[in-house]
Amino acid sequence: MDNNIDWRYLKLLSHDFPNRYAALTEIINLQTILNLPKGTEHFISDVHGEYEAFRHILNNASGVIRDKMEALFPELDGHTIDRLCTLVYYPSEFMKREPPSKDEFVFILQHLILLAIFLSSKYTRSKVRKATPSEFAYIIDELMHAKDDEDKNRALYHKKIIQSIIETSSATYFVEALCVLIKNLAVDKLHVVGDLFDRGPHAERVVDMLMKYHNLDLQWGNHDVLWMGAACGSALCAATAVRNNINYNNLELLENGYGISLRPLALFAARHYHDEPGKSAIFKAISIIVLKLQGEVILRNPDFGMRGRMLLSEIDYVKGTVSLQGRSYKLSTTEFPTIDSDDPYRLTAEEREVADWLRDSFIHSKRAQDHADFLCSKGSMYKCCDGNLLYHGCVPLNDDGTFARILCEGQYLSGKQYLDYCDRRVREAINNRDDKGADFLWYLWCGEKSPLSGRVIKTFERTLVADHSAWEEPRNPYYVHYYNEDICNMILREFGLDPNHGHIINGHTPIKVKDGEKPVRGNGKLLVIDGGFCRAYQKTTGIAGYTLIYNSHNLRLKAHKPFSSIEDALDNYKDILSDTIVVETFDKRRMVADVDDGQEIRVMISDLNNLLEAYKTGKLPEAQPVSLD
Repeated sequence: MDNNIDWRYLKLLSHDFPNRYAALTEIINLQTILNLPKGTEHFISDVHGEYEAFRHILNNASGVIRDKMEALFPELDGHTIDRLCTLVYYPSEFMKREPPSKDEFVFILQHLILLAIFLSSKYTRSKVRKATPSEFAYIIDELMHAKDDEDKNRALYHKKIIQSIIETSSATYFVEALCVLIKNLAVDKLHVVGDLFDRGPHAERVVDMLMKYHNLDLQWGNHDVLWMGAACGSALCAATAVRNNINYNNLELLENGYGISLRPLALFAARHYHDEPGKSAIFKAISIIVLKLQGEVILRNPDFGMRGRMLLSEIDYVKGTVSLQGRSYKLSTTEFPTIDSDDPYRLTAEEREVADWLRDSFIHSKRAQDHADFLCSKGSMYKCCDGNLLYHGCVPLNDDGTFARILCEGQYLSGKQYLDYCDRRVREAINNRDDKGADFLWYLWCGEKSPLSGRVIKTFERTLVADHSAWEEPRNPYYVHYYNEDICNMILREFGLDPNHGHIINGHTPIKVKDGEKPVRGNGKLLVIDGGFCRAYQKTTGIAGYTLIYNSHNLRLKAHKPFSSIEDALDNYKDILSDTIVVETFDKRRMVADVDDGQEIRVMISDLNNLLEAYKTGKLPEAQPVSLD
């Protein structure tokens, strides 16, 4: 046995495996798991508050449940499959609308049990039990692992179980539990590659739903860190989040979802501004507050390198024009009742009061605080898993394709080091809830060299400049170079991954499918999975989102058609239709032994073998096994 073994660790391990028989049993169990197919993983990005479509995608497992049902029950007609699928997706709502008869419950239960057995084939019995709602775990386990005997006693036993479930009026609850299990088995792990917030109407419901999801991780998007900054007490992040949602008319999200009262802002706007075509008084008021707060943050953070974005001082308030990069542009409004042309970034007393109100509203919103903590605990700037690299925005590059060097607290960082630095700063901001950290979260939202933004976000121009040519937002050279396979390989190697076996999975930039744009870049090395979940983007993309599915056989994209509504799904059994793009088919089926979980299991097996040897040699005391006498 290795002399470098950590004996303190082995002593702790012995509490879980107190004798050689317990250790040996677990070694056998883990060796078996290594030879099972890897679980199915789904990757989704840029949900942007589109709750109903996202809920449906989670419920139908991006079409996987329908695919499995059609394969398992070829004898069933299309209408019956539609109804069974809708039942699985929305069991409670479905059974309230169409209460099943006793005979229908028998049919439903028989088919759902078969579907659960089919989906469980790649998992251990222990893992299936953990995925089963506890209220009916024993009964579901019994029904799923039935084996007929010579006298058909088992069949009679299970028939009686189903009859008892129906006779005791438990069938509705039992069906709901089975549907939860089926959905848990259909997707082993969910990866959300950023941007849950803004644009769509119900980001708060999206986050609530993810907080209950059985197994997931998150990579932060720039819209996510903006809301995290608001929860940390940044008046600028709070005002920007409010402005974004006023722009998309998501007032219910703010007022009912997070308890952010807009009354002080609305009263202030009514006193000082007027509605104009395309610009409401409240939108103009919050936009000027945002631009003034930006100036304060930029001035106290010179490292951000954003002095060029302080454009209120470039306005000619008499002519109604602004000078941008040596060119004069006409303003889309000349109503600036709260701006002092000699000191344009000074907030009036009323503006400061409104900004403080919004900041304090986010600080005292329990839901906003809980969501920020959840995003911090489950999220990261990037993630390496099974040879793949996941991140929302970019790894900042120079024009020549080399990694950009960014000044961070006195030292220049690039590539992985820079993203690690940003990750640490986000966690510090959430833990400390301080101004310095909150300012940095705002920079991640909109900074040109932010790995979550990667472009110049032109809030000023989009608000105040009439000429749309000024709205174009220059992007980091990354978005030119990521078509180059060599650049993609360079990025994978930077994060310690093998370019021959890995992919970059990227969100943030909607793919314009209707214009012939493809999600696959760099000769298959990089996949952009932002397909426009949000309705606001669907005219641009021509589809309604992507799901990347990584199972034991292949890596494939599902391009989703627009979703009508949950009501339509329940009334007419409407599902989301999807087109499939196969990205890669594996030469041999990928097993648990081939992925990261397998590496962790091999380490555990090695530790258990060391524990077993310590028991055999007497170097650790061994508890006696329970006597069978």
